[in-house]
Amino acid sequence: MHSGPGRALTAVYGVFALSASARAGYQLIREFDEAPVAYSLSAFAAGIYILATVCLVIGSRTTHRIAIVSCIIELMGVLVVGALSFTHPEVFQAPSVWSGFGIGYGFIPLVLPVVGLLWLARVGRRVRTQESASQLQAS
Repeated sequence: MHSGPGRALTAVYGVFALSASARAGYQLIREFDEAPVAYSLSAFAAGIYILATVCLVIGSRTTHRIAIVSCIIELMGVLVVGALSFTHPEVFQAPSVWSGFGIGYGFIPLVLPVVGLLWLARVGRRVRTQESASQLQAS
């Protein structure tokens, strides 16, 4: 998980964790009354980005699984919130990280979990192959 593409993915997640946390923190403290649903979703997104970043940095077997779940939650969040922000704009009086499928962030919130899942699947296959080879050598 810590090779070139894995490091880049971790760096992007880290940047998103910081930016979403800063934005959500400001919105929750200063503007929560204006759009509580949108700002709460931004905070939730920030938490998911933080969790994914930490899991990618650690890179153990357990955190690999947690990272997969984080990416799935992230993708579902972007798709659901993105669709709802168009079909029910009255609920989203202000944009969240995932509103409009991440349009405020150049659609990176939509692309990032897909890339993350692809990378985690690739790394997972390598780990399973190495574990199988190790078990055969041990027996």
